[in-house]
Amino acid sequence: MALNPDLDLVLQRDVDISAADIWRGWTDRDILMQWFCPLPWKVVECTIDLRPGGVFRTAMQSPEGVTMPANDGCYLLVEPERRLVWTNALGPGFRPQPAPADPHLGFQFVVDLQLQPLAASSTRYTATVMHADKAGCEKHAAMGFEQGWGIALDQLVALVVSGLPPAQ
Repeated sequence: MALNPDLDLVLQRDVDISAADIWRGWTDRDILMQWFCPLPWKVVECTIDLRPGGVFRTAMQSPEGVTMPANDGCYLLVEPERRLVWTNALGPGFRPQPAPADPHLGFQFVVDLQLQPLAASSTRYTATVMHADKAGCEKHAAMGFEQGWGIALDQLVALVVSGLPPAQ
């Protein structure tokens, strides 16, 4: 995939947890709600229908208790423990949806999450967020993409290291 610096933001890190654990963190609703946004923000609603065309919905709450409108997305590609692609430009069933009206979510994007195992318990984590236009990319960067997504990843790693519940 060719990156476009005017439209794409990338977070890439090598982390000392397995691709399987990262995958669970992204695909198990109860686990995702624990790490997905930087504390003290929290996820208060989450729906995961893990299949192409399935819904990925989250709603976040500020430290002051203000709940943001839910952000509905659609999974485009699901390759277990390797790659997860989703967008907020489409809703469930690949239905086009208008750009989000909320100023915090006012841009459309596609997330391409790639997991490359480096060893039994380490992984190269690459999250590429592709935006529909330069203004959306700049807005996302100004919101703190690199710091926010980095903190969230650190929270996922800490959660895994502290011990995930057995898979069901």
